[in-house]
Amino acid sequence: MKKALVAGLTLIAAVSTQAFAYEQGDMVVRVGAAMVHPAGDGALKGALDVGNNTQLGLDGTYMLNNQLGIGVLAATPFKHDITLNGAKIGSTKHLPPTVTLQYHFNTNTQFHPYVGAGINYTQFFTERSSLGDLELKHSFGPAVEAGFDYELSKNWGANLGIWYADIDTKAKLNGAKLDTVKIDPVVYMIGASYKF
Repeated sequence: MKKALVAGLTLIAAVSTQAFAYEQGDMVVRVGAAMVHPAGDGALKGALDVGNNTQLGLDGTYMLNNQLGIGVLAATPFKHDITLNGAKIGSTKHLPPTVTLQYHFNTNTQFHPYVGAGINYTQFFTERSSLGDLELKHSFGPAVEAGFDYELSKNWGANLGIWYADIDTKAKLNGAKLDTVKIDPVVYMIGASYKF
C-alpha cells in the first residue's frame, strides 16, 4: 500500500512538473497594459521632460530549450507630452521594439520567473512643438528585463514584466541641434499569457 502511494505521488509530481515546465519549441504570448515611464533627464539641463504613457503591450517568447528563450516586446505607439520647465511645448509618438535573450529559472511550480538582456530600437514620429519644427532621431541601446508568468491552467497564465531601456535621441529644433535627450524609460506591463 505504501509503495503504491509513493508511486502515485511520484507520478502526480512528474505530471505536474511536465505540465508547468517550459520546453524547447514552446511559444508564450503575453498581452496587457504597458506603461512607459521615462526616467532620464532631457536636453537643456533637465528642464525638458517627457511624460508617461500607457498603451496595449504585446510580448512573446520562443523557447530555445527549457531555460533559454528569445523575447520580443512590442506595443501600439506610445504618445508622450513634452514639457519645458513644466509647460507643455509639444508631443511625440514612438515605437520601442525590444529583443532579449531570456533565462528562465527552473522552479517546477506554476511560478516562472525570468530575466533577460538585449537591444532596444526606438523610432520617433509625429513630433510636434509650439516652438517650431521638432525632430527626434531614432535610437539603438541596450535593454534588460525581469518578469514572471504564473500559470493558471495548462495554457493560460498571468504575467508581470519590467524592462529598462537606454534610449538617447538627438534632438533638433528648427534645424538647430539641441543636446541629447536621455529618455531611459522603465516599462511596466501586466497582463495575461498563453502558452502554445
